[in-house]
Amino acid sequence: QLQLVESGGGLVQPGGSLRLSCAASGFTLHYYAIGWFRQAPGKEREGVSCIGSGGSTTYADSVKGRFTISRDNAKNTVYLQMNSLKPEDTAIYYCAAEQYSCSGFTSKRFAYWGQGTQVTVSS
Repeated sequence: QLQLVESGGGLVQPGGSLRLSCAASGFTLHYYAIGWFRQAPGKEREGVSCIGSGGSTTYADSVKGRFTISRDNAKNTVYLQMNSLKPEDTAIYYCAAEQYSCSGFTSKRFAYWGQGTQVTVSS
């Protein structure tokens, strides 16, 4: 049973911060690239950030300087620290895993997907 479980979503005011977690079970995240994606109502799913098995990172232009992706292999968990949140960040956030690299990030070709966690930014 290979699973990814997101947590940490919730309601936050504009300018606030939130940290999302992506915990893996049934396999070892150490060997995988992990991507964060989001989908707002009526919109296509978009890539937010990705971290490779070697630690390299990539970010969508819309979140650069505000979001930080990291991994703790000992805990088999990847995090997305979100600062200076904006209403347009409101979406369901998903994590996904693919072997080794983030090469499939733009095409969203990741092997495993979590169920998502809701992030709402509103005053």
